[in-house]
Amino acid sequence: MPTLHVCPLSRLPETVAATGASHVLTLINVGTPLERPAVIDAGNHAVIGVSDIAAARDGHVLPADEHVARVLDFVRTWPREKPLVIHCYAGISRSTAAAYIAACALAPERDEAAIADALRAASPSATPNPLFVAIADRMLDRDGRMVAAIARIGRGADAFEGTPFCLALT
Repeated sequence: MPTLHVCPLSRLPETVAATGASHVLTLINVGTPLERPAVIDAGNHAVIGVSDIAAARDGHVLPADEHVARVLDFVRTWPREKPLVIHCYAGISRSTAAAYIAACALAPERDEAAIADALRAASPSATPNPLFVAIADRMLDRDGRMVAAIARIGRGADAFEGTPFCLALT
């Protein structure tokens, strides 16, 4: 069964090693130092330079359609033979939003609320970036159900960084 694994930047090498992942999706501020794990081929690593914000701010990159489209393109081309690791700086907002978006995109028949509940069960600190979710909801024609499901699970527990977790696609 294909799985998504989410972690903070500080736990990326150990998460890739522990899961045997073949692909990595990075969502991180432009200019943040990043080293791709050596076991991940360059073609299997997507880096999306975007800030963890939901409203425009000077000096930051606001999530936009192009960022969500890159997430969707990358997860749709992932062969699902080995796990995919998704990470951001803290493993709480951008990466959990991307994992939720990936689960919704790759299992279009699955209920958005059930995926949100699975996300909350897997990660008490998950607080998916609301703008990422809203853009994906529109792009995936989910008619506001993704936004409503994430709003219903609410903000996660306060944490400096998230604990790595797994989100199944089924």
